[in-house]
Amino acid sequence: MPGISRKVALAASASAVLLATACTGQSSSGAEDDPSAETTINFWHAWSAPAETKAVKALVAGFEKTHPTIHVNVVGNMTDDKINQALRSGGTKAPDVISSFTTNNVGKFCSSGALVDLNPFFEKSGIDPETTFPKAMNEYTQFEGDRCSVPLLGDAYGLYYNKTAFEKAGITSPPKTWSEFEADAEKLTIPDGDSYKQLGFMPNYHGWETTTEHYLGQFSPTYFDKDGRSTVATDPAVTAAFTLQKKLVDELGGYQRLEKYRTTLGDEWGPKHPFHTGQVAMQLDGEWRLGMALDAKPGFEIGVAPLPVPDDRADQYGKGYITGTIAGIAATSKKQNAAWELVKYMTTDTDAVVGFSNAIHNVPSTLAALKSPKLTYDPRFKTFLDIAANPNSTTSPASVNGGVYLATIQQFGYDYESGKAKDLKTGLAATAKQIDTDIAQAK
Repeated sequence: MPGISRKVALAASASAVLLATACTGQSSSGAEDDPSAETTINFWHAWSAPAETKAVKALVAGFEKTHPTIHVNVVGNMTDDKINQALRSGGTKAPDVISSFTTNNVGKFCSSGALVDLNPFFEKSGIDPETTFPKAMNEYTQFEGDRCSVPLLGDAYGLYYNKTAFEKAGITSPPKTWSEFEADAEKLTIPDGDSYKQLGFMPNYHGWETTTEHYLGQFSPTYFDKDGRSTVATDPAVTAAFTLQKKLVDELGGYQRLEKYRTTLGDEWGPKHPFHTGQVAMQLDGEWRLGMALDAKPGFEIGVAPLPVPDDRADQYGKGYITGTIAGIAATSKKQNAAWELVKYMTTDTDAVVGFSNAIHNVPSTLAALKSPKLTYDPRFKTFLDIAANPNSTTSPASVNGGVYLATIQQFGYDYESGKAKDLKTGLAATAKQIDTDIAQAK
């Protein structure tokens, strides 16, 4: 979501000790409250920017208008740590409904029993999640058959490019395959001694959103086999993604030179982001970048396209990596039926989803909302709507220990691109072994 770094969220999910392994409350089948009776429920969310909190209040106001007996106490700027503590303790001030930016923690939320399984609620309401939500969003909101969360807007990753720089380099259209991308990145790179006047693309994993999982998303990795064991050492998609990134690093000047340049550039969330300033000609990023880039008033026209795909998957061009905000119902809540009414409204009511999307400029999280004529956006934003709706788009699967496995893969990425790890096959084998060990210890 805008204003929060995905890398910060990943680090938090990897390092924080979240969610007790014991079940924290009753199951969804135990919901006995009358949602038509006068009641007040607590909704905790993570948004903090003024425009975002205003949008949340408007969303809740719309719900209260259609559900006059249910009143909602809204609490914002809640981290997963704070949410987890409240989910374990329960009580009248604890949340009945929560939302979180960290999809990596879905596996923990589900396996711990902190959030109830929503499948019975969907069935009772006659809503089929498979036909309501995009495929990737369906996947990241459940773990081992337990649908303990539901999508509440999403993020889709694509390619931003400097159209002026493209024209100067004689490039007539955005690259669709990685081999085309490599060639364009080199054409767009203008050296300046041991630095750059313009860099075609910053491939390093410490770059802005160029994480291992975002690269891997275009290669459709499996991550785990049917027994839950890591496949990063045996899946050719993983090897291909690491090989591609390392080749980009080497072709664009080498790790040390790129890192030296990167440290002179603006940060990810400020107006001096290197794509805004023209110092980097292509950028892997989410849908929120468009508004931020336009606000920075760059001296060039911004182009938006899907990220390239492997040459042998050219027919899948148009897909991307998907993540987003989730919502769920606390197992400790004594008002789960009323809580479901709020969750159902926020996540499945088309006009509510569209209105919230328009307000905070994230991707709608239902297939109907993605096609709604009420969506208002810059025409370039449609690229991200199409990516979200694309059945080939991917996400990272939930794990019992959250995003720890992604952090382990990312750490190997740092070691491999820098030359600390020399052998890709050996390194991936060690990475898979560590992932399996960590998961076994978390169970």
